[in-house]
Amino acid sequence: MRNRASELGAGLPPGADSDAIRSVAHEPILVTQPVLPPLEDLLPSLQEIWDSKVLTNGGPFHQRFETALTEYLGVEHISLFTNCTIGLVTALQALDIQGEVITSPYSFVATAHALLWNRITPKFVDIDPHTLNIDPERIEAAITASTTAIMAIHCYGHPCDVEAIERIAHKHGLKVIYDAAHAFGVRLPAGNLLKHGDLSVLSFHATKVFNTFEGGAIVSPDAQTKLYVDQLKNFGFVDDVTVVTPGINGKMSEFNAALGLLQLKDVDRAIDRRREIDRRYRDMLGAVEGIECVGFSGEALANHAYFPILVRPGYPMTRDALYHALRDNGVLVRRYFYPLISSFPMYSQLASSREENLPVATEAAAQVICLPIHPALRDDQVERVVSLIASARRRP
Repeated sequence: MRNRASELGAGLPPGADSDAIRSVAHEPILVTQPVLPPLEDLLPSLQEIWDSKVLTNGGPFHQRFETALTEYLGVEHISLFTNCTIGLVTALQALDIQGEVITSPYSFVATAHALLWNRITPKFVDIDPHTLNIDPERIEAAITASTTAIMAIHCYGHPCDVEAIERIAHKHGLKVIYDAAHAFGVRLPAGNLLKHGDLSVLSFHATKVFNTFEGGAIVSPDAQTKLYVDQLKNFGFVDDVTVVTPGINGKMSEFNAALGLLQLKDVDRAIDRRREIDRRYRDMLGAVEGIECVGFSGEALANHAYFPILVRPGYPMTRDALYHALRDNGVLVRRYFYPLISSFPMYSQLASSREENLPVATEAAAQVICLPIHPALRDDQVERVVSLIASARRRP
Protein backbone atom coordinates (compact mmCIF):
# COMPACT_ATOMS: atom_id res chain seq x y z
CA MET A 1 0.00 0.00 0.00
CA ARG A 2 1.28 3.45 -0.89
CA ASN A 3 2.37 5.55 2.12
CA ARG A 4 0.19 8.64 1.98
CA ALA A 5 2.59 10.62 4.15
CA SER A 6 5.41 9.97 1.66
CA GLU A 7 3.43 11.76 -1.02
CA LEU A 8 3.95 15.01 0.86
CA GLY A 9 7.38 16.51 1.37
CA ALA A 10 8.90 16.32 -2.11
CA GLY A 11 9.32 19.42 -4.21
CA LEU A 12 9.24 21.84 -1.27
CA PRO A 13 9.00 25.52 -2.16
CA PRO A 14 12.18 27.61 -2.02
CA GLY A 15 13.24 28.33 1.55
CA ALA A 16 11.35 25.42 3.11
CA ASP A 17 13.45 23.45 5.59
CA SER A 18 12.55 19.79 5.00
CA ASP A 19 14.61 18.57 8.00
CA ALA A 20 12.82 20.99 10.29
CA ILE A 21 9.47 19.88 8.88
CA ARG A 22 10.28 16.23 9.55
CA SER A 23 11.63 17.00 13.02
CA VAL A 24 8.28 18.31 14.21
CA ALA A 25 6.18 15.73 12.35
CA HIS A 26 5.26 14.15 15.68
CA GLU A 27 3.78 17.41 17.00
CA PRO A 28 0.06 17.40 16.18
CA ILE A 29 -1.36 20.59 14.72
CA LEU A 30 -5.00 20.91 15.77
CA VAL A 31 -7.64 22.32 13.44
CA THR A 32 -8.92 24.43 16.33
CA GLN A 33 -8.25 25.00 19.99
CA PRO A 34 -10.45 26.86 22.48
CA VAL A 35 -9.33 30.22 23.80
CA LEU A 36 -9.47 30.27 27.61
CA PRO A 37 -8.66 32.98 30.17
CA PRO A 38 -6.06 32.32 32.88
CA LEU A 39 -7.68 30.12 35.50
CA GLU A 40 -6.77 32.55 38.27
CA ASP A 41 -8.84 35.24 36.54
CA LEU A 42 -11.93 33.04 36.78
CA LEU A 43 -11.52 32.14 40.45
CA PRO A 44 -13.06 35.33 41.90
CA SER A 45 -16.18 34.76 39.82
CA LEU A 46 -16.37 31.16 40.99
CA GLN A 47 -16.06 32.33 44.58
CA GLU A 48 -18.93 34.75 44.04
CA ILE A 49 -21.08 31.96 42.61
CA TRP A 50 -20.20 29.65 45.52
CA ASP A 51 -20.99 32.37 48.03
CA SER A 52 -24.32 33.32 46.46
CA LYS A 53 -25.43 29.72 45.80
CA VAL A 54 -27.15 31.07 42.67
CA LEU A 55 -26.21 28.64 39.89
CA THR A 56 -28.81 29.28 37.17
CA ASN A 57 -32.28 30.79 36.46
CA GLY A 58 -31.07 34.22 35.33
CA GLY A 59 -28.70 35.02 38.18
CA PRO A 60 -26.42 38.06 38.44
CA PHE A 61 -23.72 36.78 36.07
CA HIS A 62 -26.37 35.89 33.49
CA GLN A 63 -27.73 39.43 33.67
CA ARG A 64 -24.29 41.05 33.47
CA PHE A 65 -23.21 38.88 30.57
CA GLU A 66 -26.40 39.53 28.64
CA THR A 67 -25.90 43.30 29.04
CA ALA A 68 -22.23 43.09 28.06
CA LEU A 69 -23.06 41.07 24.94
CA THR A 70 -25.66 43.55 23.74
CA GLU A 71 -23.04 46.28 24.01
CA TYR A 72 -20.29 44.30 22.29
CA LEU A 73 -22.49 43.01 19.46
CA GLY A 74 -24.35 46.28 18.97
CA VAL A 75 -27.82 44.80 19.47
CA GLU A 76 -30.59 45.68 21.91
CA HIS A 77 -32.26 42.36 22.71
CA ILE A 78 -30.39 39.12 23.31
CA SER A 79 -31.36 35.92 25.14
CA LEU A 80 -28.68 33.56 26.44
CA PHE A 81 -29.03 29.82 25.83
CA THR A 82 -27.37 26.63 26.98
CA ASN A 83 -26.30 25.97 23.37
CA CYS A 84 -26.99 27.04 19.82
CA THR A 85 -29.03 23.97 18.87
CA ILE A 86 -31.60 24.64 21.58
CA GLY A 87 -31.55 28.23 20.38
CA LEU A 88 -32.42 27.15 16.82
CA VAL A 89 -35.22 24.88 18.06
CA THR A 90 -36.60 27.74 20.17
CA ALA A 91 -36.29 30.35 17.41
CA LEU A 92 -38.48 28.24 15.13
CA GLN A 93 -41.00 27.81 17.94
CA ALA A 94 -40.98 31.52 18.76
CA LEU A 95 -41.93 32.41 15.18
CA ASP A 96 -44.50 29.58 15.00
CA ILE A 97 -42.84 28.16 11.89
CA GLN A 98 -44.62 25.18 10.32
CA GLY A 99 -44.79 23.42 6.99
CA GLU A 100 -41.67 23.70 4.85
CA VAL A 101 -38.51 25.74 5.39
CA ILE A 102 -35.89 26.42 2.71
CA THR A 103 -32.34 25.89 3.93
CA SER A 104 -28.84 24.89 2.88
CA PRO A 105 -27.49 21.32 2.84
CA TYR A 106 -24.00 22.73 3.41
CA SER A 107 -23.88 23.22 7.17
CA PHE A 108 -23.51 21.36 10.45
CA VAL A 109 -26.34 18.88 10.89
CA ALA A 110 -27.85 20.78 13.86
CA THR A 111 -29.26 23.34 11.42
CA ALA A 112 -31.62 20.84 9.82
CA HIS A 113 -32.14 18.80 12.99
CA ALA A 114 -33.73 21.87 14.60
CA LEU A 115 -36.34 21.77 11.82
CA LEU A 116 -37.14 18.10 12.41
CA TRP A 117 -37.46 18.69 16.16
CA ASN A 118 -40.25 21.14 15.28
CA ARG A 119 -41.83 18.73 12.77
CA ILE A 120 -40.87 21.04 9.92
CA THR A 121 -39.86 19.70 6.50
CA PRO A 122 -36.49 21.00 5.27
CA LYS A 123 -36.25 21.92 1.62
CA PHE A 124 -32.62 22.02 0.53
CA VAL A 125 -31.43 24.36 -2.19
CA ASP A 126 -28.00 24.84 -3.71
CA ILE A 127 -25.28 27.25 -2.63
CA ASP A 128 -23.26 30.02 -4.21
CA PRO A 129 -19.98 28.65 -5.64
CA HIS A 130 -17.90 31.52 -4.24
CA THR A 131 -19.25 32.12 -0.72
CA LEU A 132 -20.73 28.60 -0.19
CA ASN A 133 -23.75 30.32 1.37
CA ILE A 134 -27.30 29.60 0.28
CA ASP A 135 -27.98 30.95 -3.23
CA PRO A 136 -30.85 33.51 -3.21
CA GLU A 137 -31.83 32.64 -6.79
CA ARG A 138 -32.30 29.01 -5.78
CA ILE A 139 -34.38 30.10 -2.79
CA GLU A 140 -36.91 31.95 -4.90
CA ALA A 141 -37.19 29.11 -7.40
CA ALA A 142 -37.94 26.63 -4.59
CA ILE A 143 -40.81 28.50 -2.90
CA THR A 144 -44.15 26.68 -2.86
CA ALA A 145 -47.48 27.16 -1.11
CA SER A 146 -46.08 25.13 1.81
CA THR A 147 -43.05 27.36 2.34
CA THR A 148 -43.20 29.44 5.52
CA ALA A 149 -39.60 30.50 6.18
CA ILE A 150 -35.98 30.60 5.11
CA MET A 151 -33.23 29.36 7.40
CA ALA A 152 -29.93 30.67 6.06
CA ILE A 153 -26.45 30.02 7.43
CA HIS A 154 -23.56 32.49 7.53
CA CYS A 155 -21.22 29.68 6.53
CA TYR A 156 -17.68 29.97 7.96
CA GLY A 157 -18.73 33.39 9.27
CA HIS A 158 -19.05 34.82 5.74
CA PRO A 159 -22.27 36.88 5.60
CA CYS A 160 -25.14 35.67 3.43
CA ASP A 161 -26.58 37.98 0.81
CA VAL A 162 -28.96 39.32 3.44
CA GLU A 163 -30.45 42.03 1.24
CA ALA A 164 -31.44 39.58 -1.50
CA ILE A 165 -32.79 37.05 1.00
CA GLU A 166 -34.93 39.63 2.72
CA ARG A 167 -36.29 40.99 -0.57
CA ILE A 168 -37.43 37.46 -1.39
CA ALA A 169 -38.89 36.94 2.07
CA HIS A 170 -40.83 40.21 1.94
CA LYS A 171 -42.14 39.45 -1.55
CA HIS A 172 -43.46 36.03 -0.51
CA GLY A 173 -44.41 36.73 3.10
CA LEU A 174 -41.77 34.44 4.62
CA LYS A 175 -39.95 34.56 7.96
CA VAL A 176 -36.13 34.55 8.00
CA ILE A 177 -33.97 32.89 10.63
CA TYR A 178 -30.19 33.18 10.40
CA ASP A 179 -28.05 30.39 11.79
CA ALA A 180 -25.23 32.70 12.87
CA ALA A 181 -23.30 30.00 14.76
CA HIS A 182 -20.10 30.97 12.89
CA ALA A 183 -20.69 34.71 12.81
CA PHE A 184 -19.83 36.05 16.28
CA GLY A 185 -18.34 39.53 15.90
CA VAL A 186 -18.81 39.68 12.12
CA ARG A 187 -19.79 43.14 10.97
CA LEU A 188 -21.12 44.38 7.65
CA PRO A 189 -19.72 47.62 6.19
CA ALA A 190 -23.26 48.98 5.94
CA GLY A 191 -24.76 47.79 9.22
CA ASN A 192 -25.10 45.10 11.83
CA LEU A 193 -25.31 41.57 10.45
CA LEU A 194 -27.27 40.34 13.48
CA LYS A 195 -30.08 42.84 12.91
CA HIS A 196 -31.10 41.15 9.67
CA GLY A 197 -33.91 38.62 9.56
CA ASP A 198 -36.55 37.91 12.17
CA LEU A 199 -34.12 36.14 14.52
CA SER A 200 -30.40 35.29 14.53
CA VAL A 201 -28.93 32.44 16.57
CA LEU A 202 -25.34 32.42 17.83
CA SER A 203 -23.11 29.64 19.14
CA PHE A 204 -20.59 29.91 21.99
CA HIS A 205 -19.42 26.30 21.66
CA ALA A 206 -15.84 25.42 22.59
CA THR A 207 -14.82 25.30 18.90
CA LYS A 208 -16.08 28.78 18.09
CA VAL A 209 -14.31 32.15 17.92
CA PHE A 210 -15.96 33.08 21.21
CA ASN A 211 -16.80 30.34 23.69
CA THR A 212 -18.42 29.81 27.08
CA PHE A 213 -17.56 26.06 27.00
CA GLU A 214 -21.13 25.48 25.78
CA GLY A 215 -23.56 28.27 25.06
CA GLY A 216 -25.56 30.24 22.56
CA ALA A 217 -27.94 33.16 22.14
CA ILE A 218 -30.89 34.44 20.16
CA VAL A 219 -30.88 38.02 18.93
CA SER A 220 -34.44 39.43 18.82
CA PRO A 221 -35.65 42.55 16.99
CA ASP A 222 -37.75 43.92 19.86
CA ALA A 223 -38.50 43.59 23.57
CA GLN A 224 -41.76 41.69 23.07
CA THR A 225 -40.07 38.98 21.00
CA LYS A 226 -37.25 38.70 23.54
CA LEU A 227 -39.78 38.27 26.35
CA TYR A 228 -41.44 35.40 24.51
CA VAL A 229 -38.07 33.79 23.71
CA ASP A 230 -37.12 34.06 27.39
CA GLN A 231 -40.37 32.36 28.36
CA LEU A 232 -39.80 29.56 25.84
CA LYS A 233 -36.31 28.81 27.15
CA ASN A 234 -37.73 28.49 30.71
CA PHE A 235 -40.46 25.87 30.14
CA GLY A 236 -42.98 28.53 29.09
CA PHE A 237 -43.24 30.15 32.53
CA VAL A 238 -44.60 33.68 32.74
CA ASP A 239 -44.50 33.69 36.55
CA ASP A 240 -44.21 31.01 39.22
CA VAL A 241 -47.78 29.81 38.70
CA THR A 242 -48.41 30.54 35.02
CA VAL A 243 -47.19 28.50 32.02
CA VAL A 244 -48.38 29.70 28.63
CA THR A 245 -46.49 27.56 26.12
CA PRO A 246 -44.63 24.20 25.99
CA GLY A 247 -41.15 25.62 26.33
CA ILE A 248 -37.86 23.88 27.04
CA ASN A 249 -35.02 24.21 29.54
CA GLY A 250 -32.55 26.25 27.51
CA LYS A 251 -31.12 28.50 30.23
CA MET A 252 -27.44 29.33 30.46
CA SER A 253 -25.81 28.61 33.84
CA GLU A 254 -24.06 31.18 36.00
CA PHE A 255 -20.72 29.46 35.40
CA ASN A 256 -21.00 29.78 31.61
CA ALA A 257 -22.10 33.40 31.93
CA ALA A 258 -19.20 34.25 34.25
CA LEU A 259 -16.77 32.67 31.81
CA GLY A 260 -18.37 34.60 28.95
CA LEU A 261 -17.82 37.90 30.73
CA LEU A 262 -14.11 37.13 30.99
CA GLN A 263 -13.88 35.91 27.41
CA LEU A 264 -15.25 39.20 26.06
CA LYS A 265 -12.16 41.01 27.33
CA ASP A 266 -9.83 39.21 24.89
CA VAL A 267 -12.04 38.26 21.96
CA ASP A 268 -10.86 41.16 19.79
CA ARG A 269 -7.24 40.18 20.28
CA ALA A 270 -8.11 36.58 19.41
CA ILE A 271 -9.81 37.70 16.18
CA ASP A 272 -6.81 39.86 15.31
CA ARG A 273 -4.53 36.81 15.57
CA ARG A 274 -6.93 34.78 13.42
CA ARG A 275 -6.78 37.57 10.84
CA GLU A 276 -2.97 37.35 10.75
CA ILE A 277 -3.09 33.59 10.23
CA ASP A 278 -5.70 33.99 7.48
CA ARG A 279 -3.45 36.49 5.70
CA ARG A 280 -0.41 34.19 5.94
CA TYR A 281 -2.32 31.26 4.50
CA ARG A 282 -3.62 33.34 1.60
CA ASP A 283 -0.21 34.82 0.84
CA MET A 284 1.51 31.41 0.82
CA LEU A 285 -1.19 29.29 -0.82
CA GLY A 286 -1.96 31.74 -3.61
CA ALA A 287 0.65 30.19 -5.90
CA VAL A 288 -0.32 26.56 -5.27
CA GLU A 289 -2.07 25.26 -8.37
CA GLY A 290 -5.38 23.59 -7.67
CA ILE A 291 -5.87 25.09 -4.19
CA GLU A 292 -8.60 27.72 -3.84
CA CYS A 293 -9.01 29.70 -0.62
CA VAL A 294 -12.67 30.28 0.22
CA GLY A 295 -13.88 33.71 1.28
CA PHE A 296 -12.55 37.18 0.71
CA SER A 297 -8.97 38.26 1.18
CA GLY A 298 -8.55 41.26 3.47
CA GLU A 299 -12.09 40.92 4.84
CA ALA A 300 -11.62 43.48 7.63
CA LEU A 301 -15.03 42.83 9.17
CA ALA A 302 -14.65 39.02 9.27
CA ASN A 303 -13.98 36.92 12.36
CA HIS A 304 -11.86 34.32 10.51
CA ALA A 305 -13.61 31.48 12.29
CA TYR A 306 -12.43 28.89 9.75
CA PHE A 307 -9.94 28.61 6.91
CA PRO A 308 -11.51 26.41 4.23
CA ILE A 309 -9.74 25.51 1.01
CA LEU A 310 -11.13 23.73 -2.03
CA VAL A 311 -8.94 21.07 -3.67
CA ARG A 312 -9.68 21.73 -7.32
CA PRO A 313 -8.68 19.86 -10.49
CA GLY A 314 -5.02 20.57 -11.20
CA TYR A 315 -3.85 19.67 -7.70
CA PRO A 316 -1.75 16.46 -7.65
CA MET A 317 -4.06 14.70 -5.17
CA THR A 318 -7.74 14.28 -4.60
CA ARG A 319 -9.23 16.02 -1.60
CA ASP A 320 -9.47 12.79 0.36
CA ALA A 321 -5.88 11.82 -0.44
CA LEU A 322 -4.66 15.21 0.77
CA TYR A 323 -6.87 14.99 3.86
CA HIS A 324 -5.41 11.63 4.87
CA ALA A 325 -1.85 12.62 4.00
CA LEU A 326 -2.05 15.75 6.15
CA ARG A 327 -3.48 13.81 9.06
CA ASP A 328 -0.77 11.14 8.63
CA ASN A 329 1.70 14.01 9.02
CA GLY A 330 0.06 15.22 12.23
CA VAL A 331 -2.02 18.04 10.73
CA LEU A 332 -5.52 17.31 12.02
CA VAL A 333 -7.58 19.00 9.33
CA ARG A 334 -11.33 18.45 8.97
CA ARG A 335 -13.71 18.15 6.02
CA TYR A 336 -16.26 20.81 6.99
CA PHE A 337 -18.87 20.15 5.57
CA TYR A 338 -18.79 16.57 4.39
CA PRO A 339 -21.00 14.74 3.85
CA LEU A 340 -23.87 17.06 3.02
CA ILE A 341 -26.76 17.11 5.50
CA SER A 342 -29.04 16.03 2.65
CA SER A 343 -27.18 12.70 2.38
CA PHE A 344 -27.99 11.52 5.92
CA PRO A 345 -30.76 8.89 6.24
CA MET A 346 -33.34 11.18 7.87
CA TYR A 347 -33.05 13.60 4.92
CA SER A 348 -31.94 11.55 1.91
CA GLN A 349 -35.49 10.55 0.89
CA LEU A 350 -36.54 14.18 0.38
CA ALA A 351 -36.89 15.21 -3.26
CA SER A 352 -34.76 18.29 -2.57
CA SER A 353 -31.88 16.06 -1.37
CA ARG A 354 -31.09 14.63 -4.80
CA GLU A 355 -27.53 15.37 -5.86
CA GLU A 356 -28.66 16.64 -9.26
CA ASN A 357 -30.51 19.44 -7.42
CA LEU A 358 -27.39 20.38 -5.43
CA PRO A 359 -24.44 20.33 -7.85
CA VAL A 360 -22.47 23.18 -6.26
CA ALA A 361 -22.92 21.92 -2.71
CA THR A 362 -22.05 18.37 -3.78
CA GLU A 363 -18.85 19.55 -5.45
CA ALA A 364 -17.86 21.73 -2.48
CA ALA A 365 -18.42 18.88 -0.02
CA ALA A 366 -16.15 16.68 -2.15
CA GLN A 367 -13.38 19.30 -2.33
CA VAL A 368 -13.33 21.16 0.99
CA ILE A 369 -10.72 20.92 3.74
CA CYS A 370 -10.63 23.27 6.72
CA LEU A 371 -7.05 24.07 7.74
CA PRO A 372 -5.95 24.75 11.31
CA ILE A 373 -6.73 28.25 12.55
CA HIS A 374 -6.84 29.44 16.15
CA PRO A 375 -5.00 32.12 18.16
CA ALA A 376 -2.48 29.66 19.64
CA LEU A 377 -1.36 28.48 16.20
CA ARG A 378 2.27 29.48 15.65
CA ASP A 379 3.69 30.92 12.44
CA ASP A 380 6.01 27.93 12.02
CA GLN A 381 2.99 25.61 12.25
CA VAL A 382 1.20 27.60 9.56
CA GLU A 383 4.32 27.31 7.40
CA ARG A 384 4.46 23.57 8.00
CA VAL A 385 0.84 23.14 6.89
CA VAL A 386 1.45 25.16 3.74
CA SER A 387 4.71 23.35 2.96
CA LEU A 388 2.98 20.00 3.17
CA ILE A 389 0.20 21.15 0.84
CA ALA A 390 2.60 22.79 -1.61
CA SER A 391 4.91 19.76 -1.75
CA ALA A 392 2.39 17.12 -2.80
CA ARG A 393 3.77 14.71 -5.37
CA ARG A 394 1.75 13.81 -8.40
CA ARG A 395 1.09 10.09 -8.59
CA PRO A 396 2.69 8.34 -11.57
